[in-house]
Amino acid sequence: MHVTPLIWLVTIAVIAALFVFDFVSHVRKPHAPSIRESGFWSAVFIGIAILFGVVVFALWGPQYGGEYFAGYVTEKALSVDNLFVFVVIMATFAIPREYQQKVLTIGIVLALVMRGAFIAVGAAAINAYSWVFYLFGVFLLYTAVKLIIDHNKDEDARPDEGRIVKLVRKVVPTTDHYDGDRLVTRIDGKRMITPLMLALLAIGFADVLFALDSIPAIYGLTQEPYLVFTANAFALMGLRQLFFLIGGLLDRLVYLSYGLSIILAFIGVKLVLHALHENTLPFVNGGEHVAVPEISTGLSLTVIIGVLVVTTVLSLLKNRSDAKRAETEDVR
Repeated sequence: MHVTPLIWLVTIAVIAALFVFDFVSHVRKPHAPSIRESGFWSAVFIGIAILFGVVVFALWGPQYGGEYFAGYVTEKALSVDNLFVFVVIMATFAIPREYQQKVLTIGIVLALVMRGAFIAVGAAAINAYSWVFYLFGVFLLYTAVKLIIDHNKDEDARPDEGRIVKLVRKVVPTTDHYDGDRLVTRIDGKRMITPLMLALLAIGFADVLFALDSIPAIYGLTQEPYLVFTANAFALMGLRQLFFLIGGLLDRLVYLSYGLSIILAFIGVKLVLHALHENTLPFVNGGEHVAVPEISTGLSLTVIIGVLVVTTVLSLLKNRSDAKRAETEDVR
């Protein structure tokens, strides 16, 4: 896939312009977005992502178009799972609903910048060492198992602010009071960090952890840095609107973690198979390539979408069953 520097610059400029537009038109003036507003703009940003995928199909062919859509769907699903953590952070710092947009938008932009760095490092490592696919594959398999273990823990246990925030509280003067949507305020002539800034730091640190999962996952679907970057950018774009749109529905997606675990495990296996196929390690098959089947992009996309559809339907059915059971018990 040949991507010229000009295409990179134009793409980054367009993505940056979309984020600036989103901030100026919706976030600059604090307000609690309605379901209608969140739904409309979520659809707009998803439409833009799909349109970009069509452009990739037209310019570079179905293989790369399929890789982009597989990466975008996976990153979007992982982003939805990340919203659970965002909900906890907002509740922990008791951030007023009208100020949550600013924290989310800045946090998402920081996430994209940090993921850009991870993408560059990942691309350099893959180009230099083919055995990196082994590491990515094993890490995703470990993450898949850990996701299930964490999901089965006490869901009511709320994590604390985290070590990073606690360290900031010790080093930098902070206040528990809000001053509108300001990140820094002045009290008795002294500059102090507001809870809004602390929440932003918590989200930024969480974004770093999320990148550790998402970047290896998408490199298991495409090795093109341009597709990795754009899939991440468009998956993060509109995440703020999605937060307000489905925030109350997140608890109903009871099987989402299981679905994501299956997807990560599947991609992990795909990466290990690819690593074996490209093997150069001397202690594996004498440093020769191993004749193993490789998973196609079409199969990857089918599995990812299929797992997400099945887990979503099963989650909705379970919620309906639980609601009927509760009604029956109330009648008794």
